[in-house]
Amino acid sequence: MKSRNTILAGAFAGLMLAGCASTSGLNRPTVISYDHGALDTLLELGLEESVLAVPKQGVPDYLADVAERWPDAGGLKAPDQSLIAELRPGLVLMTGRQGADAQAAAARVAPVRDITLSGEAFQQAFNARVIDLARYYGLEQTAGIKLDELWQYVGEQKSALAGTGTVTVVTHNDGRFSLRQEALVYEVLGLTPAAVSESVQPIERGTRTFYPVTAGILADMAPDTLLVVDRSAAIGATPLEPQALQSELAQAGAHTRVVVLDPGLWYLSGAGLQSVRLQVEEVVNAVN
Repeated sequence: MKSRNTILAGAFAGLMLAGCASTSGLNRPTVISYDHGALDTLLELGLEESVLAVPKQGVPDYLADVAERWPDAGGLKAPDQSLIAELRPGLVLMTGRQGADAQAAAARVAPVRDITLSGEAFQQAFNARVIDLARYYGLEQTAGIKLDELWQYVGEQKSALAGTGTVTVVTHNDGRFSLRQEALVYEVLGLTPAAVSESVQPIERGTRTFYPVTAGILADMAPDTLLVVDRSAAIGATPLEPQALQSELAQAGAHTRVVVLDPGLWYLSGAGLQSVRLQVEEVVNAVN
């Protein structure tokens, strides 16, 4: 039988994944994923037995029950490096959320793959990531079928959204708001954003750009639906009081419906075969 190094060095030399297990059905690489969307993709592909541990700090509700099956791999921003060293998985999945130092530490004991979603078109980038994950396990055909099913569902939901009015998506963080350019809402589902006030100016923080807004600005924009991704709730801080925001907008003359999205699903997860379907379902229910 070929060694793990021999098999993946040939198949993924360009990805520097020497050390992973075989892609054959009998010797699949074991994995720890520090991206919940990638984890739910693995589960959707039937790869539960390949998972060694999951980061349980802030695990979203839709994965909470299944996460109980495995040891705790730490937090999304604080991977348990000692556990990684102990378990020595065939593959560790990480993103920019963990940072370069955590990736480098894990790479000393196991092959690490940065699976940060990249590319301007969400659907294309998402499909590529799903197929890429499936390729480690020889499940490209299964992944293709799953993707076809997902996008058929999305298309059906999109066709039912005509005439739903304008939509604005914001992130809430400790009483502050910033506009969120949510690809699933605007690009995938084709919903119409409310016009952005000229008073909204970008703020650069490192490599990230934020567009802070106040309740007053949101009232001026007056979207038919305001979708809130509550970062505070997702990380265990004080959550938004949606009724208070609703009242403030109404007092300013905006007839806007405020809907707080599932914080764990939207802030801590996403871009998975399961999570994308759940997100689309939640948006459709919110705007209809």
